[in-house]
Amino acid sequence: MCGRYTITLPLEELMLRYMIGETKVPYYRPKYNVAPGQQLLVIINDGQRNRLGELQWGLIPPWADDPKIGNKMLNARSETAAEKPAFKTPLRRKRCLIPADGFYEWKKTDSGKQPMRIVRKDRSLFSMAGLYETWLSPDGTITISSCTIMTTSPNELMAPIHDRMPVILRPEDEPFWLDRSVQDPQALQRLFLPYPAEELEAYPVSLAVGSVKNDTAECIAPAAPTGQLQLW
Repeated sequence: MCGRYTITLPLEELMLRYMIGETKVPYYRPKYNVAPGQQLLVIINDGQRNRLGELQWGLIPPWADDPKIGNKMLNARSETAAEKPAFKTPLRRKRCLIPADGFYEWKKTDSGKQPMRIVRKDRSLFSMAGLYETWLSPDGTITISSCTIMTTSPNELMAPIHDRMPVILRPEDEPFWLDRSVQDPQALQRLFLPYPAEELEAYPVSLAVGSVKNDTAECIAPAAPTGQLQLW
C-alpha cells in the first residue's frame, strides 16, 4: 500500500508544474510526512482547465452510511478497481493527480522495520494516480470530499521493500488520466504498469517518520539503516 508520502515543493512550483492559474487552497506549507485522514493537495480537471484543491485521504463512497469507511479506502488496487463498488464509478469519471516528491514504505529487516523514502533520482515532482468522491451525510448536514491512491505491483527496486507501490504517471500521461471523456477502464490499463526502477532511488530515513506527529525536514534526511550505528 501507499500510506505516507511527502510534498515539499513551494506552492508556486506546483501551480507552474500543473498549469494552475489560481487556487483557493487556504494555507500551504511543505509536508514531510503526509498521513491518512489528512487533507491532500490534488489536481483535477473541470473539462476546461486544471484545478488545485484539497481532498481528505481515505475515499468515502457516496453510498456509505458511516464516513469511517474511508479509513479502509486509502488505496485502490489498479488490477481490480474497475470491479469494486467503491472505485468503479470514480475510475470512470472522477480521477485526480496527487503531487508528491517522495513516498515511504517500511522494509522488513532482521532488527525490525526500516522506513525507506522512495524518490525520483533527479528529486523532481511526480504525480500519483488518484480517484475521488463526494459524500453527503444521510441528514444532509455534512459533505466530505475524499480520495484514494491507486497502487500496482512493485518494480525491481520496490520488490525487496514492499509488495505494492503507487501508480506513478509520466507527465505525458497526466492529461489522459484527467480527461473526463475517457470512461473505458480498459483504456487506462496501460497507465498501471510499475514505474521504471532505474528512474527511482530508495534510501533509509529516521524511525521518527513512523509517528504522524513528526512532520519536519528531519523525516526525509538520510539515516543509517536499523541496526547500524548512527553517527549524527
